Amino acid sequence: MINRRLATLALLGLLALSLLLALPGMRSAVRAIERVNPLWIVAAVALEVASDISFVVIYRLFFDRLDGRDARALGWTSQAAGALLPGGGVGGYAISGWLTRLTGQPTSWVVRRSSALFFLTSGVNAAAVIIPGALLLAGVAGPHDFLLAGLPMVLAGAATLSVLALPGLVRRRGGGPDWIVNIVTGIEEARDAAGGRNWRLVGAFGYLGFDIAVLYVTLLAVGQPMSVPALMLAYALGYLANTVPIPGGIGVLDAGLTGALVLYGASPIHAAAAVLLYHAIALWVPGIGGSYAYLRLRPRLVQTGAVTPWTAPEALAPAPAPAEAWS
Repeated sequence: MINRRLATLALLGLLALSLLLALPGMRSAVRAIERVNPLWIVAAVALEVASDISFVVIYRLFFDRLDGRDARALGWTSQAAGALLPGGGVGGYAISGWLTRLTGQPTSWVVRRSSALFFLTSGVNAAAVIIPGALLLAGVAGPHDFLLAGLPMVLAGAATLSVLALPGLVRRRGGGPDWIVNIVTGIEEARDAAGGRNWRLVGAFGYLGFDIAVLYVTLLAVGQPMSVPALMLAYALGYLANTVPIPGGIGVLDAGLTGALVLYGASPIHAAAAVLLYHAIALWVPGIGGSYAYLRLRPRLVQTGAVTPWTAPEALAPAPAPAEAWS
């Protein structure tokens, strides 16, 4: 119990510290905000809130054993961790997985569902590269050369096919350690969920789509319109910088997105200003919302029996136990 209290308190401290470290960077964002119509900022914040709510929607599809209140809090906490802590979205999934385990869920189930959620949202990210790449090659406004339009499409398609082939490859090799089996079972669960008709699937598209729309609105706010396909590819390329383990992606995400936007046709000055606005909104909205959700969730996590015990899942069929899955 003491270790649980200390560990969950340490996470709360890290989230608060990351918010404090982000404060100096807000000065540049505030200066940029002063030069644009406030209505653009309101629209961008509303779109970011819609993106965050969309993530909670898709999160609840996979973590259906959790009480709705706990699932919503964990969904928001995952986004705060992803926005504020090193590791980006992957770090957010790791934090939410650990916290979900504290609610009493079996480790194998947590790994499977975290894997399924990650691969489903990654599949949507891949589609958001393949489709605009094809549109640019077909002649839609933006760069039409293979390097900027075709190569990202090819790489995203190859990565998607490789992931889809992984369960069959592992099965033919006779399985493996439980953690590998749980991960590839998560891939199958993501595939099955994508082929289903659950309304919560819209959350996977809203989570990415609304966030891209935030960047689009901030570009309009500073007077730099871009074609949507070019913007989507620049967004995907720029976010690769977020893999650098810097809290909040401060500096690296700004540089990555600005460089990618310039590469796809934006002017450096307009791109830098738009990214400052975008990053401030994309960091502070989930950062504050998720930290508040975690602050309310933590007392239940540190008290044995305070969270609702798990029940049989409803949204997805239960996967077989690792020992049975590959027999």
